Amino acid sequence: MKQNLPKVSIILVNYNQPKVTYECLESIAKLTYPSLEIWVVDNNSKFENRIEPALYKDINYIQSESNLGFAGGNNLAIKRCTGDYILLLNNDTEVEADLIEKLLQTFDSYPDAGIVSPKILFYNTADTIQYAGTGAINPLTCRGNTNGYKEKDEAQYDFVCKTELSHGACMMIKRAVIDKIGILSEAFFLYYEEYDYCEIAKKTGFSIYYTGLTKIYHKESVSVGKSSPLKSFYMAKNRILFAKRNFNSWQMIISLAYYLLLALPKNILTETVKGRFNNSLASLKGAFYGFTK
Repeated sequence: MKQNLPKVSIILVNYNQPKVTYECLESIAKLTYPSLEIWVVDNNSKFENRIEPALYKDINYIQSESNLGFAGGNNLAIKRCTGDYILLLNNDTEVEADLIEKLLQTFDSYPDAGIVSPKILFYNTADTIQYAGTGAINPLTCRGNTNGYKEKDEAQYDFVCKTELSHGACMMIKRAVIDKIGILSEAFFLYYEEYDYCEIAKKTGFSIYYTGLTKIYHKESVSVGKSSPLKSFYMAKNRILFAKRNFNSWQMIISLAYYLLLALPKNILTETVKGRFNNSLASLKGAFYGFTK
């Protein structure tokens, strides 16, 4: 039966977080779907923070010579994997045993589906929702409204539906999407790259789906920290980059003006009041880079 099933390639990217990567791999080992190939990309971690591929005889290991970010690290494996479906899975997640079957079921039920994400719960509060689908990115604020965010999971989102955006922590991509639109844009490095990819996919005729019939648990921002200068820089830069790439001329002008005159000053003031001066400076640098490059 295995040879008749579509192959699924699961891709993890490790950056200086071997412990959570090992925990994710142990979780993957409990998946019940038989036709899998596992890829682990190390994004040029310090030597002592790289995983030992010999511990897992069935994984394909790629050692990157530089830190290529989320998009670049995943792209290394996307270019080499052979699956009919490609699952980009954050290394700081743990999965339910039926994850693959339920994601594939959505593709089978909805032929227009190009990308599917499951319900995502916060790991440390396993009954609290992080993602249950997302509304479209607002051209003014350059943000989307995430369904169920911080709500208690009481099965209220246990259904399948179209959604505007997938979640980069766990997104399964049909091979046909990659064949048509290519790999993730490495211009983003971190943040917004999955949103950009979803927008391109939708423009080329694919739909994005959410399924609440399975779930994963997300430890969230383990590699970069929930509040760090690195995150502040790329959130500022890539918000601008996303607007440039995906909005029409008037939407882009309005969005960038709103960010420059309102959102950015508010963010800098908030970080400064909290004493996170490095975050404030990183946001300024990110915005400058986004506007000028």
